[in-house]
This record gives sequence, structure tokens and C-alpha cells, in this order.
Amino acid sequence: MRIALGIEYDGSSYCGWQYQEGVATVQNAVEVALSKIANSPIRVITAGRTDTGVHATGQVVHFETDVIRSDYSWMRGTSRYLAENVSILWAKHVRDDFHARFSAIERRYQYIILNRHQRPAILHNKVSWEYRPLDVLLMQKAAKHLLGRHNFNAYRALACQAKSPVRDLRELSVVRMGHFVVINARADGFLHHMIRNIAGVLCSIGAGEKAPDWSAEVLASEDRTCGGVTASPDGLYLNAIIYPEEFNIPTVKNTTGIFGL
Repeated sequence: MRIALGIEYDGSSYCGWQYQEGVATVQNAVEVALSKIANSPIRVITAGRTDTGVHATGQVVHFETDVIRSDYSWMRGTSRYLAENVSILWAKHVRDDFHARFSAIERRYQYIILNRHQRPAILHNKVSWEYRPLDVLLMQKAAKHLLGRHNFNAYRALACQAKSPVRDLRELSVVRMGHFVVINARADGFLHHMIRNIAGVLCSIGAGEKAPDWSAEVLASEDRTCGGVTASPDGLYLNAIIYPEEFNIPTVKNTTGIFGL
């Protein structure tokens, strides 16, 4: 049987999603918990590998097992063996042709910036912090240059292993809500550090260091060294993985992100 899970986690205490020997990762925590419920080793395949410190409200994985459990048991039982910073939101028996990664048609992320002079305390590690006043109108103009299908080589990490740098960026919006500046992004897929590098460029523009057209100049260069700094992982959230309706995969109601932003 193939089972899919929806997962929420605070990535602050983990060295990213993907399993690594000798360090705490979300994948390892989930697999250990699932293996206890199944009384046999379980390995999961994920929709998207998040970096160290990145959070998720809508991660999706799948795994295969011969063990018979109800969807409710997979959800509640697995959560019982997880730390408080990881939670199983739902579990569902799925068709054999469902694949958490390759069946996905869209991924949605949100980058949350606390824009004030004082650093965060309660929201430490939950939001990025920018003390410079950000002009959201400038950031919005810059974001429009990146919409569509492009070669995002200049916006990915030098160590990115993706075979192609081409991605279809379907939404890149910037809004202000009080002291918060929120960047929403939707695409068919994202490259390593792509959103954090975009956020770094947009923040430099919002702070008045660069003109809005700079985002397009960086894109056209196809050279990562022409871009700005990589923004902090603290404010980045994987909000949702979208699949064709035929798979009937649940979506988290709060796809607008953490704190209702």
C-alpha cells in the first residue's frame, strides 16, 4: 500500500529535511516515528527538500508498506512519537501511481520579514528580520520582472544540483501587513536557495540600495555572482504542494501561511 502524509514542522532545530548521518533532520525524525508504528523500517519520499532552518506548514511525503493501519492511526500514532516541533496533519491511502515529488504540479512558499528597528524575540527563528525600512512598492515592481518561465541560474545556489535552471514562476507578490513584509511565491518548482536569493535581491531594492530593474538585470546575467546576499532561512515556509485533482490530496486550509499572513 502507498500512504501519503501531510506534515508541519518548525525547522529551527533541524539541519534541513533530508537525512544526514549524525545530525538531526526532519526526514529522520519522521521515518523513526513511522517505523515504530509499523514495527518495520519505513522510508519516505518527499515533495520538497527544505534547507536548514526552513519551516513547513504543508509538506507532503509518501511511503510504501504492507502494514495495515487506518489513516487516523497513521496520523495520530506517528505524531505520538514525534517531537513537539513536528506534526502529522493528515494521512491518506493513495493510488500506486501517486508520487509525492513527481506528481506535484505546483509548490507554494512564503517568506515572512519582520521589518522594524528592533530584532524579534518571541518570533526568533520564525521570521526573517530586516531593520532597514522597506519600500514595498519598489519590491513589487522588481518582483514583476521575475514572473514567467525563465532561466533562474542567477537566483540559485552555486551548489544547486538541479539539471535545469528553468522554472515557471507563476506568482511573486509582496505585501505589507503592519511591521511584516510578506513575499508569496508559486511555481512548478524551485531551485536550491531560489526564494532566499530572490528575497535578498528584493530587500536590497526595497531598502533603496538598487533600482527595481536590478532584479531583471540579475536574471538576465544568468550568473549567481551578480546577485545579492542570500536571505536568512528563518522566515521561509513551505506552505503547500498542489497535485492534480484526480489524486484527491488534502490541502492545508491555511495556505496563506503562518500567523494568518
